[in-house]
Amino acid sequence: MAHGDCTFCEIVARRTRAEVVFEDATSVAFLDHRPLFHGHVLLAPREHCETLVDLPDATLPRFFTNARLLAAAVQGGTGAEGTFVAMNNRVSQSVPHLHVHIVPRTRGDGLRGFFWPRRPYRDDAHRQQVGTQIRRALEALQTGGESG
Repeated sequence: MAHGDCTFCEIVARRTRAEVVFEDATSVAFLDHRPLFHGHVLLAPREHCETLVDLPDATLPRFFTNARLLAAAVQGGTGAEGTFVAMNNRVSQSVPHLHVHIVPRTRGDGLRGFFWPRRPYRDDAHRQQVGTQIRRALEALQTGGESG
């Protein structure tokens, strides 16, 4: 159920524009509009809930299966060495709708502690290019092929 003034509910409903890289009956993943690194994805449940504690039990397995799948797709789609996967619950949660951050990482990338510089996309075309790369890697993972 959508929440009236929730930005992520608006994205899920496609009333607010976002670069969606994945969606199924349980969740929607899209590029963060203020990424830590290019390819920073947010995975949000379709149903509005504010925190992990609020996520319905029936949704939990598929939601985290999707997070795992996206971690591999972000790494493959961006050429990263790994990913940082995190979730805030209320404190530091910029949008009060549960979401998992999946951030591509490489050694020496400058991410230290919790003081994270933001790196905006050059333009919409750049955002779309990165989204396409992640979608392709995700498709390859889902069909058992190689990403790239």
